Amino acid sequence: MQFKFLKRIKRKTLNEVLVKTSIVLVSTLLIVYFMPRGDKFSYDYSVDKPWRYGQLIATFKFPIYKEEAVIRHEQDSVMREFQPYYNMDEEVGKGVLRNLYTVKLNEWKFPGAALYIRHVAALLDTIYSHGVLSTEDYAEVQAGAAGSVRIVKGNEAALVHASSLFTTRSAYEYIMHADTLKFSRIVMQDLNLDELLSVNLQYDKAKSEAAKADLLSSISGASGMVQSGQKIIDRGEIVTKETYNILKSYEREVSKHAVTDTHVSYTVIGQTVFVCVLLITLLSYIQLFRSDYFDNLRSCILLFALLVFFCMVASWMVSHKFMHVFMLPCCMVPIIIRVFMDSRTAFMFHCAMIAIISLTLKSPFEFLLLQLVTGMISIQSLRELSQRSQIVRTAAFIALAYMTFFTAYECIVENDYAKIDTTYYIYFFINGVLLLFTYPLLYLLEKGFGFISDVTLVELSNINNPLLQRMSEIAPGTFQHSMQVANLASEVARKIGAKAQLVRTGALYHDIGKLEHTAYFTENQTGRSPHSRLTPQKSASAIIEHVKRGLNLADKYNLPPSIKRFIATHHGRGMVKYFYVTYKNEHPDEDVDTSIFTYPGPNPESKEEAILMMVDSVEAASRSLSEYTEESISALVDKIIDAQVTDGFFAECAITFKDIATTKAVLKDKLKTIYHTRISYPELQDPATPNAQ
Repeated sequence: MQFKFLKRIKRKTLNEVLVKTSIVLVSTLLIVYFMPRGDKFSYDYSVDKPWRYGQLIATFKFPIYKEEAVIRHEQDSVMREFQPYYNMDEEVGKGVLRNLYTVKLNEWKFPGAALYIRHVAALLDTIYSHGVLSTEDYAEVQAGAAGSVRIVKGNEAALVHASSLFTTRSAYEYIMHADTLKFSRIVMQDLNLDELLSVNLQYDKAKSEAAKADLLSSISGASGMVQSGQKIIDRGEIVTKETYNILKSYEREVSKHAVTDTHVSYTVIGQTVFVCVLLITLLSYIQLFRSDYFDNLRSCILLFALLVFFCMVASWMVSHKFMHVFMLPCCMVPIIIRVFMDSRTAFMFHCAMIAIISLTLKSPFEFLLLQLVTGMISIQSLRELSQRSQIVRTAAFIALAYMTFFTAYECIVENDYAKIDTTYYIYFFINGVLLLFTYPLLYLLEKGFGFISDVTLVELSNINNPLLQRMSEIAPGTFQHSMQVANLASEVARKIGAKAQLVRTGALYHDIGKLEHTAYFTENQTGRSPHSRLTPQKSASAIIEHVKRGLNLADKYNLPPSIKRFIATHHGRGMVKYFYVTYKNEHPDEDVDTSIFTYPGPNPESKEEAILMMVDSVEAASRSLSEYTEESISALVDKIIDAQVTDGFFAECAITFKDIATTKAVLKDKLKTIYHTRISYPELQDPATPNAQ
């Protein structure tokens, strides 16, 4: 049996190790996958703004590329000299003349027809020797800057001005207007000469494109060279138009330079080792100092998911030059962790996150400094989130902190306020606005991961809540007891650094199981106790049952798991001692089954649950004191809490002896204040009475 138990423990431990290892590995792979690699140019700069980074030295020789507008202007200039090539088809003209002498000679049957044929033949020979273009091609040639073309005849290309070329229309007009005194225009119109006109010049695309390419190749894309090792710009210098062009050229060349596989592999290895070691360190921190988070898988997933998501977004922003990394609301991570967990864990994960993000930046020091300061401010300014206005106030504090420390840092580095880039103030304002989305995100995470925020706790602790309202009406004694316990427990929690709002809300709901069969509980009894008719076993069962009934009501009203824990643990594995002792006295010689008189538990596993157990027991017992003196109250508190410690109720939670001593002191002080003896007020006597003096 013991062997099986040990085997189960080992299997559970192995599964936990595998799960945590998987979380670290998956987180590492996702972060490294999105991180930029190679010698990428990730600087942010603009004309007439100061250079915010360190001195930039050219690591290789590169040309200074001309601006696109300059290149287009030079191309337009050189294209004015472009002359397209057209091939002349001499067979077209010969075919037209053959048609004229054969077909038209037979068709034209009027006096002097032979003279007209010779006249038209001479004109056609002139037209086709110059060249006939289509209307579209002629329009393009006329629109060209050169206004001329090269006509290819055989192996020769002659330069011809566009004005000497014909279209079919202009050729027809040329014929009709030639020697009108000798040749009748009316007769010429009847000859249908348009049938003899055809295009004999065809665009030579290959030769034309080659000529165009030769012209464009004469244009240089660069206006100078930057030598390897030459300084490009230094921190604080204003980016002029010329410097901007050099930076753009350098950026272009950096992106063109192919990075070797060996270089990439070394980069990936370095990034993987750095991120993996950092995440393992975080996991070790959780295991050593916050074992409750380590044992809770949802807590681990939330912590690493927040870290991975913001690192991925930052890497993507840097790689794609989308917005500016200072717009990313990194302080959202410590705020969320602080609300759901604690300040120390929030600060640790914030530091790890900004360290990873800084690997993607060319100038990480400024980023690290500002994020470190604003992260601490975000944690300090939002210790307990109970109102929506706190998010707005915190966002404003963080934005103001960004601006203040950025200005201070720039004054230290630049020693000149005029050189401060005011664009960053806009980045910080946008950062503050994006932080406002923390509130809806908290709600989504709360529902998705089963956490509970102080805002929800405040809503649950409202006495107008239906369940608490019902308790005040049906079980007023229990309601008053719960209110008293809530006030005492929250005071103790504040003194020992526990979550006051959580323990207060848990205290209000810890006895909701008493809503059924209220008369079984002393604080609600007004007449004869129903226990007088029951055996000690049945009475104990009726009392113990309020824990189970409370959990059922919690499920019905959808109370969070953390509140259900208070219902289950406020008696732990304790006993209903009154009925146990009663039964034992009635049956002194009988072996008693103690499980009948024992609560189902479990025992407290957190400071808050331990606080509630101590305060609940002390407050209930204090009502039975015959007299309220400093000695009796002190003795009662010591007796009850020492007995709980001796019985091992707090062996599984992280409460210390110092915390327990502080709890005792707070309870003694508060109970003495609650139960102090009031003075008797004198009555005003009538002077007419005999005893009046």
